[in-house]
Amino acid sequence: MMRLRNFSFCAFPFLIALAATAAGAPDVLTLVDGEKLQGKLVRSVGGTVTFHSDAAGNVSIPWSKIKELSSERRFAVIPKGLHLKGKQTDGEIPRGVLAASDQKIQLTPGAGQPVQTIAVNDAGFVIDEPAYQAALKNPGFDEDWKGALTGGISLVKATQSAQTFTGVAHLSRAIPAEDWLAARNRTLADFTVSYGKLTQPNTPQVKTNIVHFDLERDEYFEHRIYALGQAALDHNFSQGLYLQQTYGAGAGWTAIRSDPQTLDLKATASFIDQRFNGSPSERLIGSVLGEVYHRNLPAAIKFDEWLTYTPAWNNTRAYFANGSAGVTLPVYKGVGLNVSVLDSYLNDPPPGFKKNSLTFVTGVTYALP
Repeated sequence: MMRLRNFSFCAFPFLIALAATAAGAPDVLTLVDGEKLQGKLVRSVGGTVTFHSDAAGNVSIPWSKIKELSSERRFAVIPKGLHLKGKQTDGEIPRGVLAASDQKIQLTPGAGQPVQTIAVNDAGFVIDEPAYQAALKNPGFDEDWKGALTGGISLVKATQSAQTFTGVAHLSRAIPAEDWLAARNRTLADFTVSYGKLTQPNTPQVKTNIVHFDLERDEYFEHRIYALGQAALDHNFSQGLYLQQTYGAGAGWTAIRSDPQTLDLKATASFIDQRFNGSPSERLIGSVLGEVYHRNLPAAIKFDEWLTYTPAWNNTRAYFANGSAGVTLPVYKGVGLNVSVLDSYLNDPPPGFKKNSLTFVTGVTYALP
């Protein structure tokens, strides 16, 4: 029994050392002022390196402030201006064990293969081999969906009784998700509902019922230019609009596509069917002109904004516009607080209804992982 205990005591340090060796040595980053960081190279985008330091967590460091960087792991370097089309140009990408110094990245593919050298100014993206291989695979239908779900409620119980319910859902799926791969397609879906009623004795009930749903499919034929198809449904009790159906096809341009922000400009030729409460229906031929903007702000705050303007060519008075702007503040993990404004303008509502409908929404939001 004593021998077994002695063997376990002696073997314990050996097992710890063996586990550390299996995990691999940490990556080492040396700054120009001589300071060293140990941890893990996450990735490099443009002129900035993201490094996970064991002591400080994730830090962003410009290549110009890095003297040396070494890792025992394999990486891929995507040249600036190159957007891979699946595996068509996979063979053009330098890959290997990474070491960097004097503003140059060296990759050692394997034994007997020549070392490849890339200037840091020519490197668009630096990512590790597992992430590179995973990005080249085609995801399933239920994968890579991004978005957020928001809900809010307000209740009043007194002489007056009031209830208000709001909900917003935004889903998007871009294939592929990585910026260094050529965009192929994208699916967008939005749903907004605001329902409320106010009642009190001897007074007619006041009701609010606003619903919006839209679906869009984009097919890219160039990295930033795409063809698109759209469908949208709108109901707005406050404007006398029973149901508005919009179907269109056109083109879009991703004017800005980067980690902190994206901007899309779109135009379609559309058919619109408007049905009002107590008024004749309208069948319109028009265009939908729109823009969508997203910005990642400091402290993980997100800003989203979109605007559409729809002129009708067979009835110039029957134009309308919709817009939204909102901010999402993180609270805990995927849960946050959303504050947004939705605006709908209808130039030809039935008599007795105002042209503009403004909705203020605040609620708890959950971001999809």
